Amino acid sequence: MSSTILITGGSGFAAAHVIRAFLSQGYNVKATVRSEARGEEVLASHPEHSAKLSYVVIPDIADKDAFNDALKGVDGVIHVASPMILGATDFEAQLFRPAVDGTVNLLEAIQKSNANVSRVVITSSIASILDPLQGQRPGYVYTEKDWNPVSKEAAIESGNAVLAYLASKTIAEKAAFDYVEKNKPKFTVTALCPPFIYGPLLHHVESIKELNTSSNDIYRLFNGSEKEVPTTAFFSYVDVRDLAKAHVQAFEKPAASNQRYLIAASAYTYQQIVDIIRAKFPELSETTPKGVTGAPIPPAYIIDTTKANTDLGVKYRSLEDTIVDAVKSLRKLEEA
Repeated sequence: MSSTILITGGSGFAAAHVIRAFLSQGYNVKATVRSEARGEEVLASHPEHSAKLSYVVIPDIADKDAFNDALKGVDGVIHVASPMILGATDFEAQLFRPAVDGTVNLLEAIQKSNANVSRVVITSSIASILDPLQGQRPGYVYTEKDWNPVSKEAAIESGNAVLAYLASKTIAEKAAFDYVEKNKPKFTVTALCPPFIYGPLLHHVESIKELNTSSNDIYRLFNGSEKEVPTTAFFSYVDVRDLAKAHVQAFEKPAASNQRYLIAASAYTYQQIVDIIRAKFPELSETTPKGVTGAPIPPAYIIDTTKANTDLGVKYRSLEDTIVDAVKSLRKLEEA
């Protein structure tokens, strides 16, 4: 009998690919969604796996008893649901409460339930590793030993929404490991820390105006809204399909028990992305800024993914493959 995996935030960009990755490996998947309508959209996104996919409605993952029913018959949990809101105005309500309470409440519910959960994989973020106060930090090598030092109090006091988002990811991940250390549950926890997540759309998107943050980050580069090549903010990316497979590997591999992993393909710049778009889609040249074709990546920090490569065997697509597939997917949505 196949194991059943609960995947939170099932209607989202990354979660759709995580769902597909587990279904493709023969698992049964139960996805959490905020409404019946979202649940039906999730089912429609994976028609070839309808017999192995179901959903459960959880309007607010930060509610204390949110996961009680969802955990019945579950063998593993993949916690993807956490807001990526870079323009939040109420940091507590929009960022810290869902990120931190959603994670801790889930772990508490698993421990209190009779579910036979062996591992919880949490989709954290490179935001919990990078020090945002250090900027590009040329030559510095970030590893899983690094933690973002910005506290919740400092982030709120700053009034900076991006800083608050970065801090919320750090505090939520730390809360998960602290919970395991303090409560000694039967399950183990693994955290994956990806940077910007690019790639093709798999989840239901009503219109181009409802794109997730990272997909819109690509779309703006060829839709005519950017007249100049933007300054690159984060010098690493990962393909959503590679990240999804890493979730399966993190769930299955014994070495991943109570570990955190940087999941990142390579350094990149927006200049490289527009170069790819202009070369592979010449019809988009007029709406895609040119910049300085072939310009090298400026001096910046380095992301060391040795641990994930060794423990999980993660493999990565090239930036070209990721961007080409993302643009094809976005253009298809645009035409629809």
